[in-house]
Amino acid sequence: MGDRSALLRAYDDELRTDAEVREAEAVERFGPLFIARFGGGRGFVSYRDLGDATAEGIAGLVGEVARRFAADDRIVEAEWKTRGHDVAPGLHDALLEHGFTPEEPESIMIGEARRLLADVELPPGVVVRRVVEEHEVRAASAMQDEVFGSPVSRVRADELLRKLARGDGVEEWAAEVDGRFVSAGRIEPVPGTRFAGIWGGATRVEWRGRGIYRALTSARARAALAQGKTLITSDSTEFSRPILERSGFVKVSTTTPYVWRR
Repeated sequence: MGDRSALLRAYDDELRTDAEVREAEAVERFGPLFIARFGGGRGFVSYRDLGDATAEGIAGLVGEVARRFAADDRIVEAEWKTRGHDVAPGLHDALLEHGFTPEEPESIMIGEARRLLADVELPPGVVVRRVVEEHEVRAASAMQDEVFGSPVSRVRADELLRKLARGDGVEEWAAEVDGRFVSAGRIEPVPGTRFAGIWGGATRVEWRGRGIYRALTSARARAALAQGKTLITSDSTEFSRPILERSGFVKVSTTTPYVWRR
């Protein structure tokens, strides 16, 4: 399963459309699009592909999405997640024209979960463990916000707690030193697929390059395998991409979120 084209096909077939909006409060269809509303006032757009849509047709799709988001006062922020391998003429310009702003692109990494298993010698005092108590989940979420340069968000922490409370395999893992979290991330198995996603991986700058992220990733891969998931996907920054590549993961494409804010 190491062939890039096979991995990309598995990604498109198993991880888009229904898989991306399964937790949404509401989903509408418009042509090839799934237009979703999640808790916390978040909108999201998903699709398998845009078919043979022209630049004019894509502009129409984007315009309708922007209109629906603007008309729904419950939505305060929305994301159109683009993929680098999609055929989408004019999409970038149409999104800009309708108030969407591109964020940093990330690499879509996929590989076999077993490739991430490793016995890592951690720095003295560092412990990698699963986080389950509410106050610890909130502390881990706040640390991740800080590392990613975002304001600490109670809404994101509440959403993570809801995910963990569902009992469908989502787990939060963290690396701790003297009661302080220095790295954290979650594993999310995708029902009905071979995949689990590793998300939110963040390590404080002063603790990078010391094997902590790799140990955290290994722990999450073990959790995925224990749940019968054989493939791992991750939208990776340039900090985590090389670590996954050294474990045999393949960069199948890129993804760039375009964000609309009220």
